[in-house]
Amino acid sequence: MSVRRSYKDGGMDCTNEMTVVDTFTKLIFGDSDFSDGEIEIIETLRVVNPDVWCDTYPQMGEYLRNLGVREMIQLVSLVRGQMAKHTHRSVTGGATAEVSRFQVSRK
Repeated sequence: MSVRRSYKDGGMDCTNEMTVVDTFTKLIFGDSDFSDGEIEIIETLRVVNPDVWCDTYPQMGEYLRNLGVREMIQLVSLVRGQMAKHTHRSVTGGATAEVSRFQVSRK
């Protein structure tokens, strides 16, 4: 379980549609250097799409590369919706924190 102030990683809003698309693009082009927020997006992709549950990053990139535009748009929406559903905010000392329910792997 990871604790975060918000779904922001280095100023990047990880629930933003473009951030999800950028993360998918990095997978498609074979990048392997992901921020914590991008890894959270990738782990959420594993949850919403069982076809990639055990895939490596290159395998996930290949899967994403073969999607059609409509399928990609739907997948981005699913990932964003899942991220919103599976976090909760707790307020402690005036700071808002979100706790993810997903284990983060660096596969």
